[in-house]
Amino acid sequence: MPDWEKRFRAPRVSLPEWAQDAPDRSLFVSNATGTFELYAWDRATGEQRQVTDRPNGTTDGTLSPDGAWIWWFNDKDGDEFGVWMRQPFEGGADEPAVPGLDPSYPAGLAIGRASGPVVVGRSTDDEGSTVHVVRDGTAPTEIYRHRESAGVGDLSHDGALIALEHTEHGDAMHSALRVVTLDGTTVAELDDTKGGTKELGLDVLGFAPVDGDTRLLVAHQRRGRWEPMVWDVATGAETELALDLPGDVSAEWYPDGSGLLIGHSFEARGDLWRYDFASRELVRVETPVGSVSGATARPGGTVEYLWSSAAQPPQVRSTTGRTVLDPPGMKAPESVPVEDAWVEGPGGRIHALVQKPAGEGPYPCVFEIHGGPTWHDSDSFASGPAAWVDHGYAVVRVNYRGSTGYGREWTDALKHRVGLIELEDIAAVREWAVTSGLADPAKLVLAGGSWGGYLTLLGLGTQPDVWALGLAAVPVADYVTAYHDEMEALKAMDRTLLGGTPEEVPERFAASSPLTYVDQVRAPVYISAGVNDPRCPIRQVENYVDRLAERGAAHEVYRYDAGHGSLVVEERIKQVKLEIDFAERWLAAK
Repeated sequence: MPDWEKRFRAPRVSLPEWAQDAPDRSLFVSNATGTFELYAWDRATGEQRQVTDRPNGTTDGTLSPDGAWIWWFNDKDGDEFGVWMRQPFEGGADEPAVPGLDPSYPAGLAIGRASGPVVVGRSTDDEGSTVHVVRDGTAPTEIYRHRESAGVGDLSHDGALIALEHTEHGDAMHSALRVVTLDGTTVAELDDTKGGTKELGLDVLGFAPVDGDTRLLVAHQRRGRWEPMVWDVATGAETELALDLPGDVSAEWYPDGSGLLIGHSFEARGDLWRYDFASRELVRVETPVGSVSGATARPGGTVEYLWSSAAQPPQVRSTTGRTVLDPPGMKAPESVPVEDAWVEGPGGRIHALVQKPAGEGPYPCVFEIHGGPTWHDSDSFASGPAAWVDHGYAVVRVNYRGSTGYGREWTDALKHRVGLIELEDIAAVREWAVTSGLADPAKLVLAGGSWGGYLTLLGLGTQPDVWALGLAAVPVADYVTAYHDEMEALKAMDRTLLGGTPEEVPERFAASSPLTYVDQVRAPVYISAGVNDPRCPIRQVENYVDRLAERGAAHEVYRYDAGHGSLVVEERIKQVKLEIDFAERWLAAK
């Protein structure tokens, strides 16, 4: 078995979640059976058991605070539309967790302690966003409804207050906050989208883990980046924290409420810190250089975290120095380290991450474009790019304008010229890759999934002379049709990005749609799509493919029975094989 396949097949685990009032009870995700599923772990006994077993996998789950129940979201073959189920921690039959609520897209969930309330956020195309409260096994009560996107942020420790994130102002990229009682009565509001702070977002990070404590940890953008503050919803007092760290900063409470575990992201790396309320000191939590993709503070003050680098596979570690959870079986082979490249672009310096195979360049080069767009590539382990390196390709990943981790202005730069702005940055890095001797200009591959797949198709049409071929997974291909078919929350995001609906701003949708430029595409195109995808629906992909076929353009299409990507390991390997084979065949003659 080649190393690249071993990286996909090697058992992996997520960072374990633990029950607030039963810390020995944990829940994690693993691909141990070949499909990503939920697993229960009793730390006191060491027993682990598989909780879910579905053909297309399950990753969306959580524990009740008392550890008695495992909640998991039951959709159909990856369509993300379904209902919450629950199962006893010790095992047993699954049952509907909230009888009386019809299927929907999930929009947040908060489970109260002991016999406390359950708060369920829902989203549907017909109803918009709704929030429901369930108490003592009674029928769900609707306490919130709005056409724009909204969801459940958190439930206070005593179960009396609910923090909601909403976009009633119509800007789906920047949420405002509202705290309500269980009957929906407003207690407090915080909105940074108005007045002098227009277009600034807020996120709920969590209520203080202490009964009667009305402090809510909030992420804000008031100083040009994401950072935490404490908002007392009873008094209205806002306490901004003096954290002398560059880049974006997130946080969660230590279990006793005495401090915060700080997650810090800067220039594609991540690390951890502790902020102590009494001393107001910021103390580093030692982690290796790379990326921390999740962390949690345990009772007693230890910290567990999921770490990896481009070269080193993921590990769940503890500040005690031990490995927390190490799945048995084959270990993933290492890959090559990532190198940083900084390139001057039309909107400022662009950060790119480069991995190179053995030997001297120039190399055939894959520009692997991340999705989101509000996401960023980091110095973390990724089996896909590592597979290309094993086959002799250099891999370049570009954190274009729109990416997170480089300040609010960089993330928010996309509006109204969606897709075109990102491609300007990708073009600048591409020029650097060629002139520096890294990339063979005749063997440039543009590739990506989701938003990265969208940018691939758009790039092949708007920059037809520079790409040798394109590989687009679950892409937006026909923006107008995608808008009409996608889930409601993404409709709201598109209205924010483009300034309206396709009927209101048709010229912007046309300028940003790959279908507009399909007749200019010259490079061979490989497209893969999930037939149940609610984010980049299949009909709009077929519209694009039909136009390629009408022209007799070189293309291949692979359709698979899942949603926005697959949770089945063999399916993932199959897709990578098909992409590599497509590239090898078409680049062989160049």
